Amino acid sequence: MAMESVNGVLLRYALTGTGEVPLVLVHGSWGSHRNWDLVVPGLARSFQVLTYDRRGHCESECPSGQGSIGEDVDDLAALIELLGLAPAYVVGDSRGSVITLRLAGERPDLLRGVVVHEPPLFSLLASDPAMAPLLEEMRERVNAVLERIESGDHDGAAEQFCDMALGPGTWAQFPLETRQTWIENALTFLDEERDPEVGAVDLVSIGAFPGPILLTTGGHGPPMFSPVVARLAKALLGAETLTYARAGHIPHATHADAYVEATAAFIDRHESA
Repeated sequence: MAMESVNGVLLRYALTGTGEVPLVLVHGSWGSHRNWDLVVPGLARSFQVLTYDRRGHCESECPSGQGSIGEDVDDLAALIELLGLAPAYVVGDSRGSVITLRLAGERPDLLRGVVVHEPPLFSLLASDPAMAPLLEEMRERVNAVLERIESGDHDGAAEQFCDMALGPGTWAQFPLETRQTWIENALTFLDEERDPEVGAVDLVSIGAFPGPILLTTGGHGPPMFSPVVARLAKALLGAETLTYARAGHIPHATHADAYVEATAAFIDRHESA
């Protein structure tokens, strides 16, 4: 992997593959570029694949002070430009999906298309009374995780959030290296959650993005994500949708072959159009 200074922060990244079409993978909270390890080999057969550690995560620099999701969006834009990858397809998972969607709205010139899986844009559901109990329960559970991080119990917080987001017992199945990644990134998750703009998104600007958009969900994911994706699909006319029926919140890790196939097919279809 290489290191570059981007917006005053050192970011660790890797380029894999020699395809003509650039493909950038943006990981979610608690994770790193290693989140994509199972799909990079398959995607790199067709594309030039960029993975990186977002600021504050693992091998990238963690600046002091309150961070913002806007900085993540700016980092992604600057990295694409610095490496000469524009226009690229950008794929995001979870909070990485929020970063990806915001980039599509703010810098459409850098993108050919986007693929996003279960962005935690729960603000889109705030006006729906039927969703209020589910959103309140989710907020209480996330607050409990944040309290554990603030108390210094990063191990317990990571386990609690993992089993909440990915299913009971998932933490126990994680290899030691993956657990350590989550634990090391606990403070960055706390920082993200303190950002008042972390859930903000401008559907008008994203809706003006001229490239193709693929919105995906997992058939076994947490129940609050499907309504978010449905709301996005309604707002983003022309966006395609896909459900990984047997997967949850991290299909790239649990159903890698299906993820590679679907992502490559989406890109190939639009590149050949």
